[in-house]
Amino acid sequence: MSIEGKVVIITGSSRGIGFSTAKLFAEKHHCIVTLCSRDIKRSVRISKKIKGNVFPVQLDVTKKSEIKMVIKAVISKYGTIDVLINNAGFPFDKNIWYKKFHQIDENDFLNILNVDLMGSVRMSQAVIPVMLKNRNGGVIINISSTPAVSGYHQGAAYTLAKSGNIALTKHISREYGSNNIRSYTLALGNISTEATYFSMNEKQRKIAENESPMKRWGRPEEVSTVAASLASNDFSFATGNTILVDGGFVMI
Repeated sequence: MSIEGKVVIITGSSRGIGFSTAKLFAEKHHCIVTLCSRDIKRSVRISKKIKGNVFPVQLDVTKKSEIKMVIKAVISKYGTIDVLINNAGFPFDKNIWYKKFHQIDENDFLNILNVDLMGSVRMSQAVIPVMLKNRNGGVIINISSTPAVSGYHQGAAYTLAKSGNIALTKHISREYGSNNIRSYTLALGNISTEATYFSMNEKQRKIAENESPMKRWGRPEEVSTVAASLASNDFSFATGNTILVDGGFVMI
């Protein structure tokens, strides 16, 4: 597997899964990684924790103007974009997650959709014209979750947004496959991050831990390694797939 020298953009990469992925791509695989955060000071600070070629930028995926500036800056600096990982997501909010579907405010639905789904749409629309010029195309990886595949009794707004990412992956794969642009979805189970594990009490953590046959939480690094494999030519004749990274909770 070789993705060395690839120019990679990872949204929401100043913490959790995004940071882990940026670190792996830059340090182990020697990629050129654009590290994105809504706060440029945080982006710069976090980039110093990674040994490798990292380009810290400010990026709010709900703002087209910022997306346009980041794409322009990356092209100006590196000439192309090979991989996009749409990882940015609306912060986990217990007050929304545990509400019944019929009790969730419309604005909460729209706010989550605007980041988790439309953020991925905006970023994909911005990078595809660049990838169309690449001889080797490109790879787009969208981050989703297992409820988008199996359904769940909580977190309706998140499930709807993440379901859209699966559809986005399929459409990109169908429309741009002949241009050698591949797309995948990672549907994640319970991954131990600040946004999830540390926002729960001990009882909630234990319940989540026991949901999968592996009876444990996943680690961000276990998501990052899958993303790296997908970005490589090891998956050159696979596209449109949803890969479940959930300890076996959902099996298809």
